[in-house]
Amino acid sequence: MSTQGEARDPIDPTLPPVRWRTAMERALYGPDGFYVRPGGPGPAGHFRTSVHASPLYARAVARLLLWVDEQLGLPEELDLVDVGAGRGELLSGVLAALPPQTAARVRPYGVERAGRPQGLDPRIRWVQEPPGGTTGLLFANEWLDNVPLDLAENGRYVEVARDGAQSEGGPVDGRDRAWLERWWPGAGPAEIGRPRDEAWAAAVATVERGLAVAVDYAHTRAARPPYGTLTGFRAGREVPPVPDGSCDVTAHVALDACAGPGAALLTQREALTALGVSGSRPALALASTDPAAYVRALSAAGEAAELTARGGLGDFGWLIQPVGIGDWPPQ
Repeated sequence: MSTQGEARDPIDPTLPPVRWRTAMERALYGPDGFYVRPGGPGPAGHFRTSVHASPLYARAVARLLLWVDEQLGLPEELDLVDVGAGRGELLSGVLAALPPQTAARVRPYGVERAGRPQGLDPRIRWVQEPPGGTTGLLFANEWLDNVPLDLAENGRYVEVARDGAQSEGGPVDGRDRAWLERWWPGAGPAEIGRPRDEAWAAAVATVERGLAVAVDYAHTRAARPPYGTLTGFRAGREVPPVPDGSCDVTAHVALDACAGPGAALLTQREALTALGVSGSRPALALASTDPAAYVRALSAAGEAAELTARGGLGDFGWLIQPVGIGDWPPQ
């Protein structure tokens, strides 16, 4: 079985083209798919997320979990569910950032279709589906963009061969057509986000009380990208979205379509600012009184600036869905 970065098996030219949703499912999660084959560096070896950019991100999620904990009245057991957990980097960072007395009450779950990573904190339960009856925080960082979806143009599905060649498919059917009419009208290229809506609704339904948060590349109905967003990533570089398992295949998320009743949409810049992440430079006077502290603060400010930058990670969307608790951020 090949690992990430190795040459792939030759493409079978006899395989017929299929709709993009089927192609993405096979390329990402099928046998020897990009996300499930063992070995290799994992997603972090191919693209950079906020989790990998700075430990400040995990610390911010830890502060959010503490707020949820207070809203729940400090339950005996506090769930932390990371959907699309990668290699468990975010969960490990959050557990390390929590006060010990809180960490002792946390039940952490990594939800991922790949096998359990070696050396993972034994406290983390590794599962393929979000657990039911969650009381706490369900957090999905860059998960929805990898939920497979179909492409459409001029009222017809787009089909794709395993080498990435695209062709016209059949007419878009009822539920997908209704989704396009409501959320992505027009005859041009469109990404049918209905599977993401359903996946997010199913994840939120597992939360009995607490908060569900989805963070992703996002757009809203008023500013849908005119030519779509489907692309690939391999070894830190953007590449054509060839659905043969050799690269990540991803598309931005119509988060406004995913949002349920009472949900809020924020930019990452807004959300992290509310959680105390600031790119402000430390006072220069600190350099003379405590040079080491000044260097640490300056480094943290640079990392915070990357996480909240306009035109970059700061433009990511945060979909906030409270379940049986107050709104966040508090007014």
